[in-house]
Amino acid sequence: MKFLFVHQNFPGQFLHITRHLVASGRHEIVFITEPNPNEIPGVRKVPYARPKATPNATHVAARELDTGMRRADAVWRTASNLKALGFTPDIIIGHHGWGEMLNLPDVWPDVPMLGYMEFYYHPHQADVGFDPEFPADPLDFPRIRAKNAINHIALNLGGAGHTPTNWQLSTYPDWARARIELLWEGVDLDTCKPDPAARRAPLKIGDMTIRPTDKLVTYVSRDLEPYRGFPLMMRTLPHLLRERKDVKVIMVGGDGISYGTPPRQGSTWRETMMREVGAGIDPKRVVFPGRVPYATYLAMLRRSDAHVYLTYPFVASWSLREALAAGCPVIGSDTQPVQEFITHGDNGLLTSFFDPRDLASAIQDVLEDTALNRRLRAGARRYAEQRLSMQTYLAAYTALITRLTGNPLDEARDVPTRERNVVRLPARSRGPSSRRSPPDGAVAAGHVRTAKRAAK
Repeated sequence: MKFLFVHQNFPGQFLHITRHLVASGRHEIVFITEPNPNEIPGVRKVPYARPKATPNATHVAARELDTGMRRADAVWRTASNLKALGFTPDIIIGHHGWGEMLNLPDVWPDVPMLGYMEFYYHPHQADVGFDPEFPADPLDFPRIRAKNAINHIALNLGGAGHTPTNWQLSTYPDWARARIELLWEGVDLDTCKPDPAARRAPLKIGDMTIRPTDKLVTYVSRDLEPYRGFPLMMRTLPHLLRERKDVKVIMVGGDGISYGTPPRQGSTWRETMMREVGAGIDPKRVVFPGRVPYATYLAMLRRSDAHVYLTYPFVASWSLREALAAGCPVIGSDTQPVQEFITHGDNGLLTSFFDPRDLASAIQDVLEDTALNRRLRAGARRYAEQRLSMQTYLAAYTALITRLTGNPLDEARDVPTRERNVVRLPARSRGPSSRRSPPDGAVAAGHVRTAKRAAK
């Protein structure tokens, strides 16, 4: 089959399915994206130029749609060039979040399209207004509602949609849910797995060395910001460090903004929170290494004695899935996205998003109660094996593709690969890396794997 994928930050959520398709050796895979350095051998990237910024004259509520339509124009032109070169895909798969796919039915009206539907925005009852420390501004509600314009256009293109969790599906209106398939995402359980030997040797991350006798608490977010509970975690540290002198803490994440807004007083959320609670934080026991290589991130999860995952009612991060697969004893916020993954006392603990003492107490329980720690580790891995299998995910994904195209992916093609009508595309452009991160919560630097990792 011929596949066309679309995501402004290749490979985005499509790493595993594209790698799976490449491994079969039976498919032609083209990927339209903004230029970035990521590569997967066997996938042909076709870049489009990032549209210019939206003019300030555009109404603030309409700017996201304006930018989305500019992206749609750019991708339409790129796709039209592919068609002129003789390329017609059997299916188009992409992320609907940025509007890139909105005009593709005009290029290939008879080609089935499968769009990733990540989140439906609400001015109430989800992320907006959830945190009383950052109350919602009613003047911003029109902009939040208007963020769904791309959602609505995408839902009415006649294609299919999919989303990775029940909670994300529940954010969509009743009339839309029937058009969206629940496709539960998996984890590479052979890569993300426990390693009992990880506690037998020192581990160095950033400027910190974790000795076998140290208790390690870990926290991961693509960026250190309120959406992922960073202020709560920072306010928890003085209580935790005061109670246990053997605790060391690694706070992985960048200083940018993935979701929400920057601090009103400028600077970064890390600097803001250090001004508030820094006097109670021993810099020798807490390290902020920024975004770390994927191998370092996995080594940290395997060594972790207690892993904290916090989030607003929003899209759950890949790091939560990978922490469970690595057998981490996870302490999560009692918010709906986390509740879908963690059953309190079985494969993790749930704690208040707003109470630093409650979080500190839960972390201490996991550090001090050996039986609890062991039970949560086993429960986390068992849950991952039962619910997060990559094989199960890919089987469901390929079954959905088969249903949409009528072409079973597990059957050999009649025409050998080298004899197929493979379109000859222009030379690849090696432009600068996109600054926009994928919106599903990839967290550590290199989490969107480059060619070296994808080839493994």
